[in-house]
Amino acid sequence: MNPLGLPDGIRSVLVVKPSSLGDIVHTLPSVHLLKRACPRLKISWVVNTEWAPLLEGNPDLDEVVLFPRRDFRFPPKLATLREWLSIHRRIQPDLALDFQGLARSALIARIAGARRIHCLGDATPSCRFSAHHVVPAIRSEEHAVTRYLKLVADLGIDTSAPLEFPLPPGDKPAGVELPGRYLLAHPFSRGENKSVPDDCLARLIESLAPVPIVLVGRAEGGFNPPAGCINLLNKTSLGELIWLIRHAHFTMSVDSGPMHIAAAITHRLLGIHNWTSPFLVGPYNPGAWVWKNGALLQMREITAPESASGHRNFGMEDVGPIAEFIRAKF
Repeated sequence: MNPLGLPDGIRSVLVVKPSSLGDIVHTLPSVHLLKRACPRLKISWVVNTEWAPLLEGNPDLDEVVLFPRRDFRFPPKLATLREWLSIHRRIQPDLALDFQGLARSALIARIAGARRIHCLGDATPSCRFSAHHVVPAIRSEEHAVTRYLKLVADLGIDTSAPLEFPLPPGDKPAGVELPGRYLLAHPFSRGENKSVPDDCLARLIESLAPVPIVLVGRAEGGFNPPAGCINLLNKTSLGELIWLIRHAHFTMSVDSGPMHIAAAITHRLLGIHNWTSPFLVGPYNPGAWVWKNGALLQMREITAPESASGHRNFGMEDVGPIAEFIRAKF
């Protein structure tokens, strides 16, 4: 072992974290600390094609390897599969850090020809079996950012320094005239029972007038927003979303990937949590705010997971207090 704790001969590392959006954001500090401690280390990152904009221009990475997962669904596109296998087998890293912890990610590390594979203890049994070294971790006891840091701390990397999330600047949306100060609202999630109900959202928008509101995200149900807001639902790329978050005066988001992007950029954020635990999956920023069970709290006040019972969803009775809270920020 070298002085840092890296196995001898480690000159290249493959980060295996193909998805999802929020999990990739949560992995950024670990990779940044690894590169800062070992600047000559060649670091490659395997990422699903749709999430690659999160890694654009990342100074910690020497290579971004695209994993076109959608092309591999049955029946797979054989030409794409052959091309990917040809590229991936040439990586041959000295060490693969499997942050994903699934059978699929273990296979990716093996195909890449990694000499050693490290994973976390809460990975699937097949992933742990495939790894050369397993770092103790329990998913139900700590936030993903904290768990991922353990994978590099085990290599002797100091993880006590302030964390950095090297996200790209993003892309300014073309053809959209934006006010100088606006509330960025991301009210919908594909996760079950995570979204703000349509009627509550409409009432909230009306209650916040004249605060400028920009709506973003995916709205599969066809929500028709009231007049007085800029509707960018289903209209922005990931790069544009990052830019909008960076330039927003305040962001409100349900528990989703964009909430984690916002938390990595600013404390001027309110996360809406219905049944999910802010302690485990909330915004990783002590100054960010969360709504949970009718209460407004800053993340620094949350020191333990909530009880598994007694959760309630955001409802009409919460619109007034949330509108008052956000209006005070403007």
